[in-house]
Amino acid sequence: MGPGNRPLDLEWLEDFLALAETGNFSRAAEARSIAQPAFSRHIRALEDWVGVELFDRSAHPAALTPAGQRFLPLLEAILANLEAARIKARAAHDVAAASLRFAATHVLSLTFFPRWLVGVETRLQMGPIQTMSDSSHACEDLMLQRRVQFVLCHGHPDVPGRLDEAQYPVLRLSGDVLLPVSAPAPASPGHPLHAIVQQDAVPVLAYSEASGLGRIMRSRMRHLFSEGPDAAMPQGVSVVFTAHHAVLLKTMALEGRGVAWLPESLIADELKAGTLVAAGGSDWSLPVQIRLYRQRAEMSPMAEAVWELSASLAADGSG
Repeated sequence: MGPGNRPLDLEWLEDFLALAETGNFSRAAEARSIAQPAFSRHIRALEDWVGVELFDRSAHPAALTPAGQRFLPLLEAILANLEAARIKARAAHDVAAASLRFAATHVLSLTFFPRWLVGVETRLQMGPIQTMSDSSHACEDLMLQRRVQFVLCHGHPDVPGRLDEAQYPVLRLSGDVLLPVSAPAPASPGHPLHAIVQQDAVPVLAYSEASGLGRIMRSRMRHLFSEGPDAAMPQGVSVVFTAHHAVLLKTMALEGRGVAWLPESLIADELKAGTLVAAGGSDWSLPVQIRLYRQRAEMSPMAEAVWELSASLAADGSG
């Protein structure tokens, strides 16, 4: 094993600095609170690691060799950077520990979450907040990996997700409805360009497998279509576009590309303006829940306070 491959003990570096400052093995060992024989072994081990002598022991006091003189400022810079890295890492940890970390599905991060957060903040003094917006599947991953304290997503009592199966605590904060909508027909304002008719193929803008709304749709809406020979695709449905962003499906629906089941909270303005209209009756609507999940283990005091307040608001219907 060559010098460059030998393990390095950081204590040797501090010993080197002490000896470079005092020039005396006894005083340096005393300053480092170590017996002189052990201290001398550390200096020799460091020199073996570097591959050259760093001190001229024939001089009194011991002096740095040219190699030691070159080594000293570089070592001081390295140790200073290590200390700075330690301080910054601990500061980052402290900030993360004090932060509230939420994962929210894309649609709820745009619609429900900002309004709900304002309501919580009016009752509770909150610290830094980190929010990650992603698909339902990705949000579940963040919770399972303990990278967030809370997950905000849609859910349905009859369609358990991975967090339900793992028995994560959950609150029902509010409700929403998935409405089948279409762009209006150009010649008939107020009437859908694409209507849900049982005997015709309905062009559907569908949610992907990563979408929690898609999981609910596939489970709860299948029985409303007549079952075709292909078990994966009910008869009467023609999926023409797939995405896990409800906002993207909304854009495609506005462009007249098909029927999309979108959260009412997302399309309230479009329904009022008539740029999206109902593509089917109330039988085709699907009520869903807006849920807040939390970590199973004890969280920071602030996170626990947020959970307790959320539970209280949910219980009295003001969540």
